[in-house]
Amino acid sequence: MKAIIPAAGQGTRLRPLTYTRPKPVLRVANKSIIRHAVDNLLAAGLLDIAIIVSEFTREAITAALERVEHPGVKFTYISQTETLGLGHAVRMASEWVGDDDFCVYLGDNLFEHGVSSFVETFRSSGSDATIALVEVENPTAFGVAVLDDAGNIIELVEKPKVPPSNLAVAGFYCFKAGIMRILEKLEPSARGEYEITDAIAQLIASGGTVIGQKVQGWWKDTGRPFDLIDANRLLLENLEPDVQGEIIDSRITGRVVIGAGSVVRNSIVMGPALIGENVVLEGAYIGPFTSVGRNSSISHAEVEYSVIDEGVEISNIETRLQECLIGLKARIVGTKGTPRVHRLTLSDASVLELGT
Repeated sequence: MKAIIPAAGQGTRLRPLTYTRPKPVLRVANKSIIRHAVDNLLAAGLLDIAIIVSEFTREAITAALERVEHPGVKFTYISQTETLGLGHAVRMASEWVGDDDFCVYLGDNLFEHGVSSFVETFRSSGSDATIALVEVENPTAFGVAVLDDAGNIIELVEKPKVPPSNLAVAGFYCFKAGIMRILEKLEPSARGEYEITDAIAQLIASGGTVIGQKVQGWWKDTGRPFDLIDANRLLLENLEPDVQGEIIDSRITGRVVIGAGSVVRNSIVMGPALIGENVVLEGAYIGPFTSVGRNSSISHAEVEYSVIDEGVEISNIETRLQECLIGLKARIVGTKGTPRVHRLTLSDASVLELGT
């Protein structure tokens, strides 16, 4: 069985973070989003993985997966020159799939318990497809499914104005290869995209069996900036304490991970918190649900409930930083003197809130 991860999109809802890096390589809990997806696939026993990439995403995604070490894993990169919907992305891998069963994992979705249960259900049921479903409060924003008493999907509608249920498609699908024949003949939707939900609806109409399996535990779509912060929180809930760095005159409380080569001096770290390798904390407070990427430094500043990427410098900040997304190699430096001013370099679509 093979696996496909569509990763060719621009990630416009996550700008400005995605102006310079594609969404799949943004980090939560000090790991790229696509690496979380790959790890879930490997745990499910899926080793042959195709990544659908664009000219914009290929280099960064390839670099993010170079360090994956797992016996037998094989990555194939397939170019998609136009992003015309999920159905189109999946169809790009038709020749690569051949006659094999395969799954599709939307790489910006996170599952507390991974995806193994869906793969197992698909393999044991003999169904034409098995789809992960989750109950949501806003089904108009998703593909929505209706189940019969046996748990089979009998209706599937993409972003309906009047939802027939609150069961949304959660970003993981298992298919027999026959779905590719439907995708190859699929017409674009009213919004000009090739919808995977339309292909599945045709599969159901032709007599195919499509099982809907509800997600156990939490599920998170990391499509917007605050979703990354909340996903970070959810992942840190499962931390196991592991302190490898040097602790000097500091207090470490709760579930805290501190990577090798890091130095924590005259600081407080309240878990759950994840401190990467070669991080320096000096006179700092790191509050719950914060991850700090490797090679970063935080001195005389307070940070909590935030995602701090790699190579970041934060120093001499009098106001606590909370619910922040700090990108790669960013610098936040406070200054003292006259006149008291803010000097800012902000990219397009940045958000800055200054307390008084």
